[in-house]
Amino acid sequence: MKNTVSRLVLAAVAAAGPSAFPLAQMGYAPLSQFSWIVIIPSVLMLIVAALLLPRCGLPGIGSALRKGLLAGAVATLALEAVRYPGFRVGFMPGNLPELMGVLLLNRFALGPSLASTLAGFAYHFWNGAAFGAIFALLALGRSRWWAVPFGLLIGLGFLASPVVQSLGIGFFGKDFGWRFAATVLTAHAAYGTALGALQGRKMQSQDCEPQTHTVPSAT
Repeated sequence: MKNTVSRLVLAAVAAAGPSAFPLAQMGYAPLSQFSWIVIIPSVLMLIVAALLLPRCGLPGIGSALRKGLLAGAVATLALEAVRYPGFRVGFMPGNLPELMGVLLLNRFALGPSLASTLAGFAYHFWNGAAFGAIFALLALGRSRWWAVPFGLLIGLGFLASPVVQSLGIGFFGKDFGWRFAATVLTAHAAYGTALGALQGRKMQSQDCEPQTHTVPSAT
């Protein structure tokens, strides 16, 4: 029970960062404000948890969290290998990490700068890391290749999110043509494939059992 609650809480904390962008597009608060009240606190909490969980008797969950964060960040490179060329050939209406950076630093009226572009890509890769952590925490005991449908689910969620509609291209990007949705789903399938490959041969649920110590009985 302790393991399940810990994993669910950590997964919720990891989900906070990626959720900030669609919530900002829904008008709840500017992304620049969400960065201070949601994104940065969630980053710090996950880093602290990854470092301290082994000392709290949950080394397996700490290990899963660390591996998930790293695998998710690296898997974002696979996503970018599809997304960025798709953007360059006109299959996507804009460079989303650049847009996120402009919103993070509140430069929408001024346009992108080097700092805002770096901030946007940092947030983009953190989102990949966060989704990797969510998968690692929730998919224990399952085949690592569940990461592929997991990646596709993220892509479908993005297509249905307020982010896409805020770009002015309609639900699922239907007003921009089928290539947009195809690029998004292919990129997220690549992310899921890389995430699964980086998780190791098997994700055993027993790896996250609390650490116990047996006291030898006196004879």
